[in-house]
Amino acid sequence: MSQPLRVLFAGTPQLAADHLTALIESPHDVVAVVTQPDKPGKRGRQSVPSHTKTRALEASLPVLQPRRLRTDDLTEYPADVLVVVAFGQILQPPVLAFPRCGCINVHASILPRWRGAAPIQRSLAAGDAETGVTIMQMDEGLDTGDILEIRRTRITDHDTAASLSARLSGLGQAALLTSLDQLASGNMNPVVQSGPSSYATKIEKAEAQINWASSNTQIDRQIRALNPNPIAFTNKGEMRTRLWHSCTLSEATDQSPGTIVDVTDAAIEVACGAGTVGITQLQIPVGKGKVITARDVLNSRRELFEIGSRFGT
Repeated sequence: MSQPLRVLFAGTPQLAADHLTALIESPHDVVAVVTQPDKPGKRGRQSVPSHTKTRALEASLPVLQPRRLRTDDLTEYPADVLVVVAFGQILQPPVLAFPRCGCINVHASILPRWRGAAPIQRSLAAGDAETGVTIMQMDEGLDTGDILEIRRTRITDHDTAASLSARLSGLGQAALLTSLDQLASGNMNPVVQSGPSSYATKIEKAEAQINWASSNTQIDRQIRALNPNPIAFTNKGEMRTRLWHSCTLSEATDQSPGTIVDVTDAAIEVACGAGTVGITQLQIPVGKGKVITARDVLNSRRELFEIGSRFGT
């Protein structure tokens, strides 16, 4: 690598904060951090900063929080490149052109598959066998820029959005630093995106409710894709039950969808439109409302989940 780069960074959630940490620990010089405005606190409590803002302040970096990023916000921070990781704003052409070498984005999919806001969740819900991280030179399109680097990983039957995000974060940090080193030394080889594209639309809260008429495979993927946010849920009478972890069990059942077929130490087995799914971790509005296991249900909450009773009612 030749001279270290002057880097502007834009990002918001924990995934972005992890990449910011990697940049701070690298030879490159982070000159300022852009993140979304603080979220309002619940019930009048103090507003909540993003994970990226917290990390930037820990490192004594300047923090910018414009509602819409403009070049006027950046004039005090001339930079070679702007690195974007899950920022949450679409950058306008003047911003894209502001850094000397433009802007690069860390995107959590193998582009052009799953362009858009929720690539990790959509890849899990679709049952993809593989995903990864793409480092992309940003242009005016939605995740349509040239590819600089790709790192891949298999998706397992036990992955949740949380576990997959953590794994992709590590891949993304390594890929980002490789791309920046190539940029600094003038050895980048951008590749135009090719192949069929798909779009990962934002997750809506309505998607979290379980439809037990779906297949066990679809429901299991839904539960894993929505962990840790917004968390899949179903009703048990008037009790909303949040479903954190699951697995597929039998491929056939003669029970009505939503019926509890069995309760064991391992799982609460529930009939689906096709087959059964096992709920291994859940959360109910009883006691302290903490996440409990199927074994906990068997030991102390058995009366709430009797065999033959139904979810979704």
